[in-house]
Amino acid sequence: MKEKYTRFKKFVKAIAMPRWARWVFRGVLVTFLFMIVSYVSLAWYINTHKEEVLASVTAELNEGLTGTLEIGDMDPTFLSGFPRVSLRLEKVVLKDSLYARHGKTLLKAESLNIAVNALALMRGTIEIKKVSIENAAINMYTDSLGYSNASVFKKGKKAGGEGGGSFPELRKLDLEDVTFVIDNQKSGKLYNFAIDDLSGGIEYTDGGWDADIRLNTVVHSMAFSTRKGSFIKNKRVEGKFDISYEETDSLIVIKKNPLEIGGEDFSVAARFKTGGTAAKFAINIENKSILWRNAANLLSPNITGKLLMFDLKKPIGVKCDIIGDFNEKGDPLIRVNAEVEDNTLDTPGGTLGNCSFFGVFSNNHVKEKGFNDANSAIKLFGFKGDYSGIPIAMKKVFILDLEKPLAVGDFSSNFKMEKLSGIIDTDLLKFSKGTANVKLNFSADIVDFKLSKPLVKGVVSIEGANVSYVPRKLDFKDISVALNFTKDDLFISRIILKSGKSIVNMDGSIKNFLNLYYTDPAKIVLTWNIYSPQLHLGEFMGFLGSRQRTRAAAVKASKGNVTEDLNLLFEKSNVDMKLRVDKLYYNRFFATDAKADVLLTDNGVVVKNAGLKHAGGSLIINGTMLQQGKINKYSLDAVINDVDINKFFYAFDNFGMETLKSNNLKGLMTSKASITGSITDSGMMVPKSMYGNVTFGLKKGMLLDFDPVKNVGKFAFPFRDMKNIEFYNLNGKLDVKGEKVTIHPMKINSSVLNMDVEGVYSFGRGTEIYVDVPLRNPKKDKDITDKKELAERRNRGIVLHLKAVDDGDGKVKVRLGGKKE
Repeated sequence: MKEKYTRFKKFVKAIAMPRWARWVFRGVLVTFLFMIVSYVSLAWYINTHKEEVLASVTAELNEGLTGTLEIGDMDPTFLSGFPRVSLRLEKVVLKDSLYARHGKTLLKAESLNIAVNALALMRGTIEIKKVSIENAAINMYTDSLGYSNASVFKKGKKAGGEGGGSFPELRKLDLEDVTFVIDNQKSGKLYNFAIDDLSGGIEYTDGGWDADIRLNTVVHSMAFSTRKGSFIKNKRVEGKFDISYEETDSLIVIKKNPLEIGGEDFSVAARFKTGGTAAKFAINIENKSILWRNAANLLSPNITGKLLMFDLKKPIGVKCDIIGDFNEKGDPLIRVNAEVEDNTLDTPGGTLGNCSFFGVFSNNHVKEKGFNDANSAIKLFGFKGDYSGIPIAMKKVFILDLEKPLAVGDFSSNFKMEKLSGIIDTDLLKFSKGTANVKLNFSADIVDFKLSKPLVKGVVSIEGANVSYVPRKLDFKDISVALNFTKDDLFISRIILKSGKSIVNMDGSIKNFLNLYYTDPAKIVLTWNIYSPQLHLGEFMGFLGSRQRTRAAAVKASKGNVTEDLNLLFEKSNVDMKLRVDKLYYNRFFATDAKADVLLTDNGVVVKNAGLKHAGGSLIINGTMLQQGKINKYSLDAVINDVDINKFFYAFDNFGMETLKSNNLKGLMTSKASITGSITDSGMMVPKSMYGNVTFGLKKGMLLDFDPVKNVGKFAFPFRDMKNIEFYNLNGKLDVKGEKVTIHPMKINSSVLNMDVEGVYSFGRGTEIYVDVPLRNPKKDKDITDKKELAERRNRGIVLHLKAVDDGDGKVKVRLGGKKE
């Protein structure tokens, strides 16, 4: 025992402290013991006076309210709020004074923890310094007349004019599993946050307060206009807020801090004006690397739907400003800026690569017209990119009025024509050479994400192009074109076209071109002036046949398909041509000074007032051709004046006759014909297809070495020259019916003999021609000039009645026998 006491004395001596230190130690020890005693006393006091304390807390909280605060139960939780006293309030319900009218509970919490001043509590006063809310719903409601249940915090003036109390001054606020809703029926706004965790501290200053808050929440609605939908709907928001309040300006400022929204990293800053009747705010959001679609999906549906007309493959930098008033109806001002560099842009019209531009979205394009879809605009500045290898530049492009979208802007490009193969199907047009230069200004409606009824001004020029129009197998070389678009019309000038041996100069115009192009191509009429120093029709025979459908046309193309649009244009549009040709060639046919008005439609060709010089005479032709595939139907009215019949028959390949050839004929022919028939898509007459009638006259005519006549001569006139027969004013009328030609009664007066001819000549079988031949030699009457006397002498003497028929081999044989009456 003695040894233990000795060791204790040594310990005391080892820890010996100066006198002042011992007093400090004693003071701390006394204070600590006092606090322990105080907490124990408070515990005893609260447990023994629970109803009084609960009533005091309830009264203190209700002191700053115009409604009612109900608390179901209360328990002390000392350690959680040390050195303050913490009280756990159960079943807390806060209602405003007009709850019975609107039925909206402002606060309903399963538990609410408050930290109070312990000394004040011992004096019987409640000073709340911290509030923690768990498993609660906060619903701030404003009706259509502007009344808000948040007015529960607004105390009216007391008697004597002094202001009433206010809600307790808080130092800390914690929320866990709290639904926070702001429903403003008057301004049509709805904010709904599912707060997983919110913790913050508040420091009060001379001019207001500063707060440091951390938030983790899911935004179910942030609708500045419930009619248009929510921003960042169902997106998680997580981050820190540094907030300050300036009482003088009634201004809450949120400093710029990083914030995660929907898994994307943003920088966010904001300002909120709280004084007066206005509740103005300004929110700035920035992200330096975000995908276009992800950014668009953070906005309200009415904006998102328009922005998703487009897509950018690589991340972009965006800034968004939202400026408005919580008490005002409708959307706030929304302004989004985007910087795009070397990106890929998907549009309704196709994909553009290597894109760079500065983009702006605003819902206040014209300041005085408010914040709405009709006054919204998507603006692109300094656009550069390429479309299927074709470089594109646009100084500015605007899409205005997102209710009825309108695109306006400018467009320029310079490219090799071969690049068009990436846009236009090579089964339609195939380019192998040439350059194009495009400079246009445009405006157009956007209907179902497609340009409609555009207005275009500007010029498209093409130089030295080679192109094949595949559906009609037409090849053109060294084409030069200038297209001049005015407000409504298209003027086409300076077209130089070469195809084989042909050279064609063209110009024309289309009235109301672009409107009809998008609405009714069948009504398009191209007024076309064509001049050619020499034209070989055989090189353009592709126009005779029906268009061959391209692969793009055979399968229904997607909207905006350029090939399909051009296919429809070529197939349905009409061409009204004024044709002037110095020299015209077609197989054996040659003519000069050709003129014609030609109308090309989607199913045929109409020729009006076609005139030309041929074989020393002239032809005037009117006709139509109906395209029906490889065989095409035609209808022809022709007037022929003083044409060399030898050259005429040669040019038209003897009109399909196998017996009568061009070398059998000589003289000047005048004729009128009205014929229908068929022609192949290669330009060849279809045998036995002609129907119609022909009247003709022949001056200075001769029949040379014609076998049927020679056969007659051998039989009846062996001593006359039947190989060279001269005719005098021969006139006749023929009816053509397929392979048969009906010869109306016709008097033939010649140098060898006179004949009366009628019957049927067949290109196949069925020839039956009756010939009455007076045997009197016409040379005996050559000096008679009296027509009456000459007619009487014509049939004097023996008249030979002959019949020309075909035999089984298709050859014509002449027999004796006249026509049976």
